[in-house]
Amino acid sequence: MKNCLLFLCLLITGFTVFAQDNTPSEVLMFSYFKDNGEDGLHLAFSYDGLTWTALKGDSSFLTPTAGKDKLMRDPCIIKGADGLFHMVWTVSWNEQGIGYATSKDLINWSEQLYVPVMHNERATRNCWAPEIFYDKRRSEYVVFWASTIPGRFPLSEGNAEDKYNHRMYYTTTKNFKTFRKTRLLYDPGFNVIDATIVKNGNQYVMVFKDETRDPIKKNLRLSFSKKATGKYSAAEAPFTESWVEGPTVAKVEGQWIVYFDQYTKNKMGAVTSNDLKSWEDISDKVSFPHGTRHGTVFKISKDEFENLNKDKQ
Repeated sequence: MKNCLLFLCLLITGFTVFAQDNTPSEVLMFSYFKDNGEDGLHLAFSYDGLTWTALKGDSSFLTPTAGKDKLMRDPCIIKGADGLFHMVWTVSWNEQGIGYATSKDLINWSEQLYVPVMHNERATRNCWAPEIFYDKRRSEYVVFWASTIPGRFPLSEGNAEDKYNHRMYYTTTKNFKTFRKTRLLYDPGFNVIDATIVKNGNQYVMVFKDETRDPIKKNLRLSFSKKATGKYSAAEAPFTESWVEGPTVAKVEGQWIVYFDQYTKNKMGAVTSNDLKSWEDISDKVSFPHGTRHGTVFKISKDEFENLNKDKQ
């Protein structure tokens, strides 16, 4: 009996060691919102980039307080050069600023700030889907978003919905306390929203949504630049079907994955590529928590994940 118990213990011990040895050193995270963004920040994790599991029972990690409407849509999180997590988000359908907060552990967050990034353009209608990219070459953060300034781009106003006619704008900062003057980041000649930027070798790749309604586009496209802040090239041909938005990009085992919100189908989708040219739709292979909306993928360390998920251990 003792020998059987010893053998069983060895088996169990061996399995435990094997599991620990194969725990990834980095874990993929996904920040997202649900419904209209009223309850705030949701987080999910994945080991393989395909199956995503909600943390904290899919309840909110942070209730929104910034902006007049107090929403937290399109939350974008990055790990900064300072070791902190920096987050920006859409605070309202129609305001001239964005939300900002920071955290050491994704659990405890700083005071939420309203950053008036478009107050220099008083006619601005909105600031949608802000994102952050850390530019290592200049040791600064590029914060960018989509805004409509009525009358600024008249040639594409006829193809816009409710007269929203967006272009991408940006500002830069080294400390999220002082920001440089807001500038135009990308004008592809049509209504554009939901941009995200990743680095591929010496190139900067912008993935964005062509928001053209007439004729229907509503798909994702690419543009390239030698600098994070442009000038970006003319838009490449669409690489997704129509009626998708909110792209976010990860590289998993050498493959690019672009996740997106299939908002008319109330579910998430994805495409993959090894060269950013040829794409395969893998929407039937990915699974997300029910109700996941436009979010951002990022990575955290094994220790950070264990601390974040410690209540489940």
